[in-house]
Amino acid sequence: MKALKILYISTIGVIWANMAFAASIPGPLVETDWLAKNQNNVVILEIRNDVKSFTKKPVFKKDKKSGKSKLKKVAGHIPGSILVNYKTLRTAKTIDGRKVVKMIIGRSAFEKVMQTAGVNKDSAVVIVSKGAGNGDVTMATRFYWQMKYYGFDNMAILNGGMAQWIIDKRAVSNKASKAKKGNWVATAERNEILATSKDVEAAVKAKIQLVDTRPISLYLGTWRKKSYVYANGHIPGAKPYPNELLTTQMPAKFLKVSDSKSLFNQLGINPNNKSVTYCNSGHLASGSWFVLSELMGNKNVKMYDGSMHQWTLEKHDVTKLKME
Repeated sequence: MKALKILYISTIGVIWANMAFAASIPGPLVETDWLAKNQNNVVILEIRNDVKSFTKKPVFKKDKKSGKSKLKKVAGHIPGSILVNYKTLRTAKTIDGRKVVKMIIGRSAFEKVMQTAGVNKDSAVVIVSKGAGNGDVTMATRFYWQMKYYGFDNMAILNGGMAQWIIDKRAVSNKASKAKKGNWVATAERNEILATSKDVEAAVKAKIQLVDTRPISLYLGTWRKKSYVYANGHIPGAKPYPNELLTTQMPAKFLKVSDSKSLFNQLGINPNNKSVTYCNSGHLASGSWFVLSELMGNKNVKMYDGSMHQWTLEKHDVTKLKME
């Protein structure tokens, strides 16, 4: 009887320990004060392509007028966080005999990334970007989108990223870290948030709202920077929403939802309409998808993973500015 009592108490202890670890994420965005209070109850994943910055120290520069030190270069990480290399989240795929790059990695590959980062089935995850600009933020939104695609929901993005964490004078580590292998497995492949070329072809014909999140020069076709996009201009019928409108400058924080709605409306984009977001390769487009779907609650938004790279590789029509 005594042995059974000990076993019962031990079992309850394990259950309570797991419950304490799996924090309830309050929404798609969290602020630094929330994360500081719940730091030990979540898995913190820092997403970067500049992996060396993870073990370096932040750089500050003294302002000549005010005499105050300002953050010049984001480096280091939140103590206990795990680094995820952004480059491990993209891959090349052969689609209809064509090599399409920078696509979402497969189910087993994504499970490996998550398990290596220490994510378990019952984990709560906070994704942290460097937060130095909107390009950093859209690494976080791309990671969030992929997690959601494969069935994970208990996650959020740290608003302002590591830049805000540093500015708020919270503890920063520059020591390498390694997680204990997790047991997370994908539970879905949510095609309701992923658009294929066929989906976009149908959207063009049906005049479904297409949102181009690239710089306006790329949208108009006056300048083409990316070598993997094979024609200037945009998908016919698309409307521009440049990525720079998603966030403030460093620290890169999302605008208030009301401000984002005003910007969308002013550019002729209805935030409540069925939509497909795209960019050059499905990176920047994850930001507008995140704002429309997660922050504004429009659950009828897809992101075109192949974006202009795949669209132009397949030689679909594009629209560009006609110069006189």
